[in-house]
Amino acid sequence: MLIWDNFSDQPHIIKDKLYKTFIRKKYKNDFFKMIFTSLFILPISILFMKFFKGRVETSNKYFIGLGVNLDKNDGRNIQQDLVEELGVENLIIRLPLWDIQNIDSYVSFAKSFNKNSKKNILLNIMQDRNNIENGELLKQNLELIFTKFTDISDEFQIGTTINRLKWGFFSVKEYMDFYKVAQDLKEQKFPNIKLLGPSVIDFEYYYNIRAMFNLKKIQYDITSALLYVDRRGSPKNTQYGIFDLKNKIDLLFSLVKLSPKTVSNEIYITETNYPIKNTAPYAPTSEKECVSNEEYTKYMLEYFEIAKKSKKIKRVYWHQLIAPGYGLVDNRDGKIVKYPQFYAFKELLKEK
Repeated sequence: MLIWDNFSDQPHIIKDKLYKTFIRKKYKNDFFKMIFTSLFILPISILFMKFFKGRVETSNKYFIGLGVNLDKNDGRNIQQDLVEELGVENLIIRLPLWDIQNIDSYVSFAKSFNKNSKKNILLNIMQDRNNIENGELLKQNLELIFTKFTDISDEFQIGTTINRLKWGFFSVKEYMDFYKVAQDLKEQKFPNIKLLGPSVIDFEYYYNIRAMFNLKKIQYDITSALLYVDRRGSPKNTQYGIFDLKNKIDLLFSLVKLSPKTVSNEIYITETNYPIKNTAPYAPTSEKECVSNEEYTKYMLEYFEIAKKSKKIKRVYWHQLIAPGYGLVDNRDGKIVKYPQFYAFKELLKEK
């Protein structure tokens, strides 16, 4: 379970169809709850989505964030230098629970970005089946993380990509149980931290609805979403007739406003990008979905503009700095090649 692909920085697809069928049958009751809740909540959310107005007024300095990864470090401080060159102050760092034995390396990595100026660091805590199935182990690991990252970060995304089997969660209920461990720990020992969830990827808001409208005693300090929108083209393109990026943000904000599980109206988009042509096996999709670097740059600028103008998104984290198949920089063969989108990202950060 959860076999990692070091090229595309994500788990490999589960190819065993019988296994996937077994899992879906085992958790069918939770699936039915999700469908039932969605049939009720989704029409209401759509009805009200144009009535809720965003109030986020911010500069690009605070609005734009970027992903950096420990596994991209090669001892040369390349990511640290690139971050300084870009002028980006908001960083998201992945911390996989399956690599918890190396937590001190992640602490050192996070601290390394604060040498010239203090960065706002969001920690993305990534799940595995051991921690999903063993609540005591999860509590132990989360307490270690929250303690180790005291004075480095006070924002933690609890789990990621909860609507993809390959990422480890087999139902939204499993995710809510997972999140509840983090929330209980926060209430008992770490009252000053903020927890983000539910981290649904793509435009599959029925998973948001199940995670945000239920009887579980959980609350999200900040709502997180991995909103990729339309990887084949512009964020102005639509799904289901009307849902371009603007309307998808409007609908997500409507869910946040209506949900009893959200402490605030704040939304972070914690992951989005475009796959790049002719970069297989580094591209996270097939070649069919890939775009040129020129298209990537254009769509990235459109994405930030639409999200910011909505006034409903507090921050967008671009995923990620170094990634030959979808990032701002290509590091193949040990060489550092800055894509055109790197320079466009840099210019964006200068704008107010």
